[in-house]
Amino acid sequence: MSVVRIMEGIRVLEVASWTYVPAAGAVLAEWGADVIKIEHPDTGDPQRGLVNSGLVPSGPGGVNHMIELPNRGKRSVAIDLKSEQGRQLLLKIAATSDVFLTSFLPDVRKSLGIDVEDMRAANPDIIYVRGSGQGPKGPEAARGGFDGCSFWARAVADIITRDEEWPAPPPGPAFGDLLGGMTIAGGICAALFHRQRTGEALVVDNSLLSTAMWATSASVLAAGLFGVSKLPRGDRALSPNPLVNTYRTGDGRYLSLMMLQGDRFWPELVTAIGHPELVEDPRFADGASRFQNRKECVGILDEIFATKTFEEWRAILAGVEGVWSPVQTSGELLEDPQALANGYVREVQHRGGTTFRMVPSPLQFNETPPDLVAAPDHGEHTDEVLTELGLDMDEILDLKVKGAIL
Repeated sequence: MSVVRIMEGIRVLEVASWTYVPAAGAVLAEWGADVIKIEHPDTGDPQRGLVNSGLVPSGPGGVNHMIELPNRGKRSVAIDLKSEQGRQLLLKIAATSDVFLTSFLPDVRKSLGIDVEDMRAANPDIIYVRGSGQGPKGPEAARGGFDGCSFWARAVADIITRDEEWPAPPPGPAFGDLLGGMTIAGGICAALFHRQRTGEALVVDNSLLSTAMWATSASVLAAGLFGVSKLPRGDRALSPNPLVNTYRTGDGRYLSLMMLQGDRFWPELVTAIGHPELVEDPRFADGASRFQNRKECVGILDEIFATKTFEEWRAILAGVEGVWSPVQTSGELLEDPQALANGYVREVQHRGGTTFRMVPSPLQFNETPPDLVAAPDHGEHTDEVLTELGLDMDEILDLKVKGAIL
C-alpha cells in the first residue's frame, strides 16, 4: 500500500528548540504536514551545537543524529524574531498556517510578540500549542525544563530505582521528550478535529511533568489510595507469581516472563524448558502453592535458566504461548525480525549520501510505515518559503543584508 499522508494540507509553524516540542513537529511531518521550523539566522536550533561544538560526535557522513531525530521531514527557515522585519515575516507565515507550535517560555514569547494574542491577530483560526517543563500555571510556569529533570527526576527515577545508592538515570537521550512530543502531536490532531467540527481554535498545552505523571499514574494512584509516599519495591526472589519475573541466562543475558495466568502457562513453560516433572510437583501445583513456595520456585527457575545461553533459550521458548521477551540492546532492535517486518526501522538518505536507520513514530495507517526524510540544514528553505509568501528575490536579498534572515 502507498503511504497515507493523513496530515497533508496542514501547515505547522514551529518556533521551538531541542527535542521535546520539535518531536511533535517531526511526527506531524511524518504524517504529511508541512512543518516550517523557524531558527535563528546565526545559531539555529541550539541542539545543532551539540555536534557542531564537538560535545556530541557526528555519525558517518556528518549525520547530526540529535537534529535528525526531532526534525525529520521539516523545512527550515532562518529568521531573526527580534527584528521587526523578521517578526512580520513570522506573522505572514502564521497567516497561512493551521498550527503554531512553541517551546519558548512565557517571558520570551511576550518579548518576541509571539504569544496567543499576537498569533491570533495574524490568524484567528490558528491552533496555539505550547510545550513546557512544568505546565502553564503555578509557581514554576516560567521555569524551563529538560526531560532529565522535569520528566525523569520528578516522577520516574524514584519509582524504578532499586538497590542503587543513587537514583537510576534515564535510559538514554530524549526518553521523556519523545513521549511528550508524541502526546503533543495527538493533541494537535484532536484540536484540528475540534476546529473542523465547531470552528473554534484551541490553545493546547502539554508539559514534561504531566507526561511523566501520566506514564507513572498507576503508581501515583496507588500511593494515594494506600496512603504511602511511594510503593514498596518488590524482591524478585519473592515474586508473588514466579512466572512474572526476569531470569538470567547462562551467558549473562536476561529473559523477561510476563505470564500473568500462572495456572494456565506453568505446565507449558516447565515442559518446554525440559522439566515436566515440575507440573506435578505439589509445591507448585497451582497459583496458591507457587505463592506459598515462591522463593523456592524462583530459585529453581533461576537454576534452570542458568543452564543455557540466551540464544538457546530464545529458540526453545519461540513456540511457547505465554508472553515472554528477550531483554535486548538498542543495537539488537535494529535487527529485530519483528521490528523489521513491521517497518519499525526505516532507512533515511542523508544529503551527503550517507544512509542511516531511524525509528519512525509508533503509529501506522493502513498498515504502512512512513517514508522518512532527513532533517533540513540550518535555514535550508528560507528562500523557498518566503518566495511562496510572495516576496521577490530583491526583497529577500534586502532582508539578508539587514540580518533579518539567513
